[in-house]
Amino acid sequence: MEKKKLEQFRKRLEERQQELRRAVNRTAQDGREADVDAAAADIADRAASSYTKEFLFHQSNNDRQLLQMVEGALARMREGTFGQCASCGEDINPKRLEAVPWTRFCIECQEKMERGQLEVPH
Repeated sequence: MEKKKLEQFRKRLEERQQELRRAVNRTAQDGREADVDAAAADIADRAASSYTKEFLFHQSNNDRQLLQMVEGALARMREGTFGQCASCGEDINPKRLEAVPWTRFCIECQEKMERGQLEVPH
């Protein structure tokens, strides 16, 4: 991959990394505030608070998973393997990288993995 294109991906990934870190921290703070608010509330308020905390937990979990994928892509850049499929080793289609720059797999291997025909390499 040419250096200029790689640098564009690096910049996008680093920006996304910062956004996700802020989102994870904000969601954690919102969850702590929901805990404080629930302490003096009646049963309906506690139920609403419980729902809010559950929602925030799932949102935060999704953000953390995406953050791990983004950080993995940045690590692959440092290792020189960014843009190569983690399964077959072939180059990942540039359009796929444009859409999902943190992807580890070419579209063919991703589809095989989703059908259960391919084990996820770690």
